[in-house]
Amino acid sequence: MLTNSFSSKKALIIGSGVGGLSTAIILAKLGFQVHVIEKNHLPGGLMRSYTRDGIECSVGVHYLGSLGDGQILRRLFDFLGVTSRIPVERMGRDGIIDKYIFDDFTFDLPEGFDLYEKNLRSAFPGEQRQITWIMKSLRHGAEKMHSLDFLFSTQNGFSTLEQSKPLGEILAELRCSPGLRGVLGVPCCWIGVPLEECPSFYHNTALATYLFSSWRLKCSGAEMANAFVERLKSLGGKIIQDKEVEKVLINSRRVEGIQLKSGKILRAPIVVGAVHPKIVLNMLPEGAVRPSYRKRISQLEDTCGIFCVHAKVDASSHKEISYNIFKLDTDKNGNIADMRFHQLRKSERAGENILSILRSSKPELWRQWEGTRSGHRSSDYVETKEKEARRLINEAKEIFGPLQDIELLDVYTPLTIRDWVNSPGGSAYGVLRSSKQLLSAALLNRTSVKGLFLAGQSVLAPGIIGTIIGSLSTVKSIIGSEQFRKTISL
Repeated sequence: MLTNSFSSKKALIIGSGVGGLSTAIILAKLGFQVHVIEKNHLPGGLMRSYTRDGIECSVGVHYLGSLGDGQILRRLFDFLGVTSRIPVERMGRDGIIDKYIFDDFTFDLPEGFDLYEKNLRSAFPGEQRQITWIMKSLRHGAEKMHSLDFLFSTQNGFSTLEQSKPLGEILAELRCSPGLRGVLGVPCCWIGVPLEECPSFYHNTALATYLFSSWRLKCSGAEMANAFVERLKSLGGKIIQDKEVEKVLINSRRVEGIQLKSGKILRAPIVVGAVHPKIVLNMLPEGAVRPSYRKRISQLEDTCGIFCVHAKVDASSHKEISYNIFKLDTDKNGNIADMRFHQLRKSERAGENILSILRSSKPELWRQWEGTRSGHRSSDYVETKEKEARRLINEAKEIFGPLQDIELLDVYTPLTIRDWVNSPGGSAYGVLRSSKQLLSAALLNRTSVKGLFLAGQSVLAPGIIGTIIGSLSTVKSIIGSEQFRKTISL
């Protein structure tokens, strides 16, 4: 049972992505008066898809893990009250969730830990000892994450945080082959952390969530975003759209509200920044936080951005593929130098399917245009991104065949993401959850300003699961550990 003991409390939340909306829903369930402020015309952040030529183009949600009955994301969605509002379909009906294509071999990622172990042992028969160790660690991390007991602990994490050693270092100590190292490195690429910097538990939770079960949306990302919005509104929460926050108002190290760019002031004793922490930092007046905190946040390294191509193809020639395809380039040690993600799915238009291709993209590739804003970029920017899109499409013909009559729908770059969701440099996954800055990332939820909190992805898990866990951790900081244990039941 939740309580209305906080009904006199008002909370303002900056940003309406998964982190902002899930934090808002939890606080509204607890009886808080919640207002979410969103700078864009529509809420949802990277969760929201967009339409080109009548076809929905995904941005941040390409597939989801652990949505089976009793599994972690299902429990989180059930708690938020959005499960029935988000139709999904299970992947893996062909025995494959993801197909990894390397230069000299392929590897199929199936659903289930036992099948995954079987595929590893078959692909790498000379590394049975290494695979035994890897699977033991993976199952241990999955069990701890699945229990969610760590959320109710008085500690900052759970026991798998002792697995903060980089996976690359562990695989080197195990003397894993380049091939095995490449396969195990793919989940690190999903979450934007290089293998040599990725904490082993972070890799394990990312991989485990999809091994439990993998799902695709049967609706658009826009509908998924609307499911969160409608749930919040049903609880009395409100969303203020097309309004950008300029300042967080602070007096004597205590938050008092926010000021919009229009000059309007909204008062509240609790403000949650559900955008990148560097963006929140820029909203604070000088001296509001200690110089050491400002330095720590400003120096955090972020993940790379994403370059994405959406194109439509003839459905009769190119039928939907029920799994994802990764094309991978590795160095001589098996470290992944480049990865291209492919998804071929049905579209909303009869006779046409949509091919999506994503690859990581470093900010420096777009540096000459970083001073420009969306809608005001030069023709050479458009030419550059379309040239790269054609290159990726031509490469994709090696996988899908001729791709006759393919038509480009849209291309976006890290600058697109930067302008849309205020992510510095267009970072796709925000702060880099690497071993070297794990502690700094773990302490992001709480600030030294009374009433000011940050919400976002947790160091304990990546993706939507990690973001909702981060929201729960933020709420725990707001109401206190004891009240959290009394009022939150998952």
